Amino acid sequence: MKAKFFSLVFGLIACAGTLLAWDYERVQINDLYYNLDATTKTAEIAGYSKDYDDSADYVITNIAPTIFYKDIVYTVKSIGDHAFADCTGLKSIIISNSVTSIGKYAFSGCKTLTSIVIPNSVTCIGDYAFYECNSLTIVRIPKGVTSIGDYAFYGCKTLTSVEIPNSVTSIGGAFNSCISLTSIVIPNSVTSIRNGAFNHCKALTSVEIPNSVTSIEGEAFYGCSGLKEPIYNEHVFFYMPQSYSGAYAIPNGIKSIGGGAFYGCSSLTSIVIPNSVTSIGKGAFNYCKALTSVEIPNSVTSIEGEAFYGCSGLKEPIYNAYVFAYLPRSYSGAYNIPNGIKSIGGGAFFNCDSLTSIIIPNSVTSIGAKAFENCDNLTSVTIPNSVTSIGAEAFENCDNLTSVTIPNSVTSIGVGTFSGCRGLTSVTIPNSVTSIGVGTFYGCKTLTSVEIPNSVTSIGNGAFNHCHALTTVRVPKGIKLEESSFPASTQIIYY
Repeated sequence: MKAKFFSLVFGLIACAGTLLAWDYERVQINDLYYNLDATTKTAEIAGYSKDYDDSADYVITNIAPTIFYKDIVYTVKSIGDHAFADCTGLKSIIISNSVTSIGKYAFSGCKTLTSIVIPNSVTCIGDYAFYECNSLTIVRIPKGVTSIGDYAFYGCKTLTSVEIPNSVTSIGGAFNSCISLTSIVIPNSVTSIRNGAFNHCKALTSVEIPNSVTSIEGEAFYGCSGLKEPIYNEHVFFYMPQSYSGAYAIPNGIKSIGGGAFYGCSSLTSIVIPNSVTSIGKGAFNYCKALTSVEIPNSVTSIEGEAFYGCSGLKEPIYNAYVFAYLPRSYSGAYNIPNGIKSIGGGAFFNCDSLTSIIIPNSVTSIGAKAFENCDNLTSVTIPNSVTSIGAEAFENCDNLTSVTIPNSVTSIGVGTFSGCRGLTSVTIPNSVTSIGVGTFYGCKTLTSVEIPNSVTSIGNGAFNHCHALTTVRVPKGIKLEESSFPASTQIIYY
């Protein structure tokens, strides 16, 4: 069985603490640890001093707005990452109005936390901040918060109600697996709902998406078995219940089909996509096994990764005038992408393990992420000079691909683009390339030589790691090499 060489998580630091310098002092005052910054006279709560065990009863009724240490008054501005993580006896807490941010994992695993007062001064709630706080029943998000961190309330099994203020503009996977959440009001301020936002909220029976939301990522409502009707607004189709059976016509006027919108609708037999639709999100029709045909209107110019993966009833290629979307996994032999097509959608040839060769016409300008991943028997591919971008993991695990010439129109090679291509012996990188991404050629075990042109200024972590046959490599002077860019045994020659 093949295994991916790495799992990458990309993200912005949503809730940076107040203490970004390294010159802070860590002290203990009563039962709390603080990081003190004497320059700004601010403090961050860094931890709790008592032993963490199920029998302990942690009584913190109020976090003070200031502390006094060595004749200096410090303002408590943040609750740091992991500050109260796994305090399984913590029952309730009131956060003072001085605090502006709650860090990542700050209260994660506080299984007996039943009540928390978050003041309006807080503008940022970090990723996993209240992860698996299983006793929380009601949460009020303060009106200063603009973004709720990914998985901030993940697995809060008893959470029945949550208030989201008009200040919030995006919702990440914040309420994933909140199985007791019965209703949610999404304010008009929200413009995007990100991956997994309400996954497995089984008690959720209705959701109204305001027309302000114009973007949704994959599977935002997957596993919401209580939802019995399609969910959409005037811009985006969000969700079709998996129980839906038969044909369905997406309402006219809708501009995009959200990621995972029809995921697992195994009894969906046909779909009509109106000319108003311009984009189809990641995994939009995954595992729609009864789907036998799909017509993509020419209005669609963007199709994200694996939109039709697992649609075993589809026996013909799917494409329109602009985008190649899907080749059935059962396809065997060589394939010519029709001329005129401008992009190869993400995952379009994913797992086509009997595909032996592919001809990409000069009209194609982009190759999507995972486009040819796991095409085990793909032995040759010619990438034309028209191509300017190649997505992450586009050719990952193409075991029999022996040589690749990257055209001089490409400026960067994405994350893991050729990782796991065990038969790859040579690769030509043009002078147009300025960066080589994380793990780009990871695990290309038979790659014996590579010339890094002097246009390249950075090579990512693990880019050529586990390329055991790569004994020497020439790289330009002054290049930025990340940790493990090359195997330890590789001799690096600077020119």
